[in-house]
Amino acid sequence: MLPSDFLDTILSKHEQTRDFPATSDIKKLFTKIILTLFPEQTRKHFSQKEELVAVWESIENGLESMLHSMKSQLTGDPHSLTQAYMARIPDVYQTLLTDVEAMVNGDPAATTDFEVIRTYPGFYAMAFYRLAHELCSLGVPLIPRILTEYAHSKTGIDIHPGAKIGKYFFMDHGTGIVIGETCIIGEHVKIYQGVTLGALSVDKSMASTKRHPTIEDHVVIYSGATILGGDTIVGKNSVIGGNVWLTRSVEPNTKIYHQENTKVIKD
Repeated sequence: MLPSDFLDTILSKHEQTRDFPATSDIKKLFTKIILTLFPEQTRKHFSQKEELVAVWESIENGLESMLHSMKSQLTGDPHSLTQAYMARIPDVYQTLLTDVEAMVNGDPAATTDFEVIRTYPGFYAMAFYRLAHELCSLGVPLIPRILTEYAHSKTGIDIHPGAKIGKYFFMDHGTGIVIGETCIIGEHVKIYQGVTLGALSVDKSMASTKRHPTIEDHVVIYSGATILGGDTIVGKNSVIGGNVWLTRSVEPNTKIYHQENTKVIKD
């Protein structure tokens, strides 16, 4: 038998923990949204508008019920938040279509929209990120982070839901990409695997400040590059080469490369 004082400690934690939706229910509901928006990812296809209406009603009811279960942690009314969120879904869908277009146009290996939607981890991560970001912007706590961490576990792509990412965003390959909470990314940006858009310092006192870089429109960042700092701005049309370590701003139309020092030794 476990010690009584230990059991008392655990019991106290149970009594103090706030009500919150099950992580499995959160994943299930938002996966349902993605599968409804993108039938390319599922074998279940609807043939009548009435069927779609019923599905969206079930999603709306599920979200409101979820928010109601944590209403003490919300700054707004669960019903109003649900209505506001549902009203944003068409715009999220249109933005995701621009991401698909960027992936098809930017990757010679991509043949069709169907292939990108069905198989690309970058699309999967962006779908969860864009849905999570809207919840985050409405002030809903924790659920957005659960969604992006779920996508992180599936894809190796770590995007904080608080980051602001413009249209036509393309992550090529994607594995190991990290995008911090206060990062701002413009439109038509392309980044490769292993890129970190992070903070110079992890001091807790900086929690409410802009800690992560700004990436302007039409920037390409190659694999392994690390760009740090809230004051760091990468100007539009710039190219950041692989393995670059960058902690200062870059003017528009600039190319930054890492200078290798490779030695070949023959026996």
